[in-house]
Amino acid sequence: MRTFRSSVLALAVVASACKGGPTPAPVVTAPSAPAPAEPVRLTLVGTNDFHGWVMPHRATLPDGQKVEQGGAALFASYVARLREANPGGVLLVDGGDLFQGTLASNLGEGAIVVDVYNLLGYTAVAIGNHEFDYGPVGPGPVATRPDEDPLGALKARVAQAKFPFLSANVREKDGRPPAWLGNDGTTVVTVKGVKVGLLGLSTLSTPQTTNPANVAGLKFESLADSAKQAAKSLREQGAEVVVAIAHAGGKCTDLANPRDTSGCERDDGEIYAVLEALPKGAVDAVVAGHTHQVMGHFFGDVPVIETTGLSRSFGVVDLFVDPVTHRVLPERTRINAAIPVCGAVDATLKSCDPLKLRDAKDVRLVQATFLGQPVTPDARVESLVAPAEARVEEEQRRPVGVETQARMPQVYEGESALGNLIADAMREAARSDAAVMNAGGIRADLPQGPLTFGKLYEILPFDNTLAVLELSADELRRFLSLAYGGRKGVFAVSGLEVTLGACPGPERFQGVTLPGGKPLKAKATYRVAVPDFLLRGGDGVGPVTSTLPRERINLLQAQDLREVLTAYGRAHGNALKPPALGRVHLVKPAGPCADAKP
Repeated sequence: MRTFRSSVLALAVVASACKGGPTPAPVVTAPSAPAPAEPVRLTLVGTNDFHGWVMPHRATLPDGQKVEQGGAALFASYVARLREANPGGVLLVDGGDLFQGTLASNLGEGAIVVDVYNLLGYTAVAIGNHEFDYGPVGPGPVATRPDEDPLGALKARVAQAKFPFLSANVREKDGRPPAWLGNDGTTVVTVKGVKVGLLGLSTLSTPQTTNPANVAGLKFESLADSAKQAAKSLREQGAEVVVAIAHAGGKCTDLANPRDTSGCERDDGEIYAVLEALPKGAVDAVVAGHTHQVMGHFFGDVPVIETTGLSRSFGVVDLFVDPVTHRVLPERTRINAAIPVCGAVDATLKSCDPLKLRDAKDVRLVQATFLGQPVTPDARVESLVAPAEARVEEEQRRPVGVETQARMPQVYEGESALGNLIADAMREAARSDAAVMNAGGIRADLPQGPLTFGKLYEILPFDNTLAVLELSADELRRFLSLAYGGRKGVFAVSGLEVTLGACPGPERFQGVTLPGGKPLKAKATYRVAVPDFLLRGGDGVGPVTSTLPRERINLLQAQDLREVLTAYGRAHGNALKPPALGRVHLVKPAGPCADAKP
């Protein structure tokens, strides 16, 4: 039947062609112009200052409800949603300070953090100052034997990582990139067919904000010059997009309009000098860190993101690359800054921040969502972290043999019994005339009751030891002026009384006396105990400590501050009692103070 029908149709066509009249011209359709190719979207996901927070921050609200914030398992859920939204187009990077800060991380010298980052699929990380804190492999924070490598712990983490550690401004003393890093501070990856160059930067303050003995064999070069050279090299290698990952940051107070940088404190942050020095088009985006402050702004055409760190939030920059010019289209760039990492949020406030929820009424927790999907902890990450969490729980329960007589809260912007207690313990351990403790070194409240190692670690998470400085009266005044003038909170003192303006700022320090208002003696030398962090110039006191001759500095490395506080309690009847206040005298301000946070 099919053959018969085909023949009939063929005959009909021939007959039609034989009829009189001209043969119609065939209809020719002009080919349509190809639609212009769409720009390629790259999603840059940035974290910074993770500080070992593989486990979530947990808190109990006044009504008994429990909230969790941050942690690797919850963050993994957010990353998964972003990868679903842009398959093959996500770059996950970190602005440095991955390890130091939690018991889970410190017990293994950061190994669990690298395991988690490997699983999450990080593209690259910058090298932060605290990456050097662990020193050699093993419990000691510095090398004490010839066979110990002061960079041993960091080298082990670099070897463990499936991603590069980058710093274009960290060099050996001879100027060469450290061979153990396996790169020159840059790397090139291909994402959705686009060549992306990544360069890392490390803060110039690293030798002052980690143990200087651990970085004695390295030099830290200009961030701006290193960034310019690295960006130029990446472009020459064919990078169509260049991203800087910098352990250097800033602070912006208002995220409402990313084009408005009037709320950014340009005189307080290394990243601003880098941005100003870079030629137009050198870099296309920056993921910053170190300052633990929020940024989500355009500086010129360059988007810059930073978070407060500790796994509580992350930032996202969407870049669009023109497939013809192979350059970023800055007018298409989008910033989504400081996205909170929550498993459950208050139905009204849409927040899991305990500080906000503690003062809220009728908190009703509902499951958090992101990009239209529920946020649930990643089971693979939970399984990976579980052994570390179990080890932490065991260590946290260990009693240290001291009981606290009353709760002592952490206070950053004011005098506190807890700060006074720690300063008293330092002074007694060092047998010094006075002691000064930086506010930022105290990280949690001291609860009433038997003290456990876990709680002690939360309060004093850094492995700081004691140093005793021999200071003249004028040097002590200058030291305190720098300490209180740098917007670093109210330092605790022992053996001294200080008078301060209530508002933070360079003119805050107004005077110092001995207890009871006795004046300092002009020709006396005062032995002042401080954390070694301050000896190294931390929190802005370097102009004094860096000029002291070696014979006027005594490092007491036998005990860290946790051991100092525990020993103090044991020496005082196995009890920690809150000292009286009255060592810091605040002068009332004429008006409201500007915000000051750690």
